[in-house]
Amino acid sequence: MHARPALALLATLSLALAACSKPESAPEPVRAVRTVTVASGAAGGVHEYAAEVRARTETRLGFRVAGKLTSRMAEVGQRVKAGQVLAQLDPADLKLQQDAAQAALRAAQAAYDLSAAEFKRYKELREQGFISALELERRDTALQAQKAQLDQAKAQSAVQGNLAAYAALAATAAGVVTGVDAEVGAVLAAGAPVVRLAHDGPRDVVFAVPEDAAAGARVLLGKSGALRVRPWGGAAAVPATVREVAAAADPATRTFLVKADVGAAPVQLGQTMTVLVELPKREGVIKLPLTAVMRQQGQTAVWVLDRSAMTVKVQPVVVAGADGNEVVVASGLAAGATVVTAGVHTLTPGQKVKLYDEAPTAPAAAQPAASVASR
Repeated sequence: MHARPALALLATLSLALAACSKPESAPEPVRAVRTVTVASGAAGGVHEYAAEVRARTETRLGFRVAGKLTSRMAEVGQRVKAGQVLAQLDPADLKLQQDAAQAALRAAQAAYDLSAAEFKRYKELREQGFISALELERRDTALQAQKAQLDQAKAQSAVQGNLAAYAALAATAAGVVTGVDAEVGAVLAAGAPVVRLAHDGPRDVVFAVPEDAAAGARVLLGKSGALRVRPWGGAAAVPATVREVAAAADPATRTFLVKADVGAAPVQLGQTMTVLVELPKREGVIKLPLTAVMRQQGQTAVWVLDRSAMTVKVQPVVVAGADGNEVVVASGLAAGATVVTAGVHTLTPGQKVKLYDEAPTAPAAAQPAASVASR
């Protein structure tokens, strides 16, 4: 009577243990990959940089005296002529200073005229023997002092006249206003920028290069047609000459500013350009498709296929640059190696793979069913 409950309990425990056991994992599928056999060849290519057209000379214009800005006639994009008034300060204080200097000049002139007249009379008295030579010398010294004060007053009056004229800000050359740095009502210090003026004349194509390309840019200095520039959206490129390379890197971007002269090319101020720098041809280099390169643990690497075992392993490489849609490998690979070019982000070290172009194994032909035995 007790055998049946024991058997039932044993069966229940067996089923529970079977349910708790982990199912066997399915075997990892063999992934298909595309590969390329590494071979050395020639690499050249073109480096492209984004650039902007700027004026060869651009000036930040400001007043030479302090004051309150009462009017500004210049606007961004406006074309101006040399000597054209662009802004005006309140001239009241400057005019008062000019009037004071002119009054001081008149007083100095009157004092000099009086001293000159006295010296003339004392000179006549000396000739008649009524005064001593020492007295005449004293009068001559007083006359020279008055002359010096008169010269000082004239210079001060001229300075105050110039300062009064500085209340009007005039364009130093013909050009285009590219920026405005002050608005009406602002109280400005002497020299504070008010208007930015791009002078008419030659134009430069300005672009930035990374630190590793600065030395190459300096090699191109002064070489006519060393690079080409192409307007944004345009197909025709014009030759240009590197005119200047910055001596120090920009503290924020760590790039070097390069200025190229485009000569008489019809470019517009502020126009976006593409700079094309031809790279010298290099023989015996290894090139790979961009899809073959990946980043792993902070290094640039590729997957190399072991054909005997049909497994892959990670191979770190050093990239020297780009050539179109390919990368130039400086080191890390040898000619004849097989590199995976597709599916690189789904692989693991030592994983079994197969070539993508391998024909699948055809299934065995089905055998005809045995005929039914005759009755």
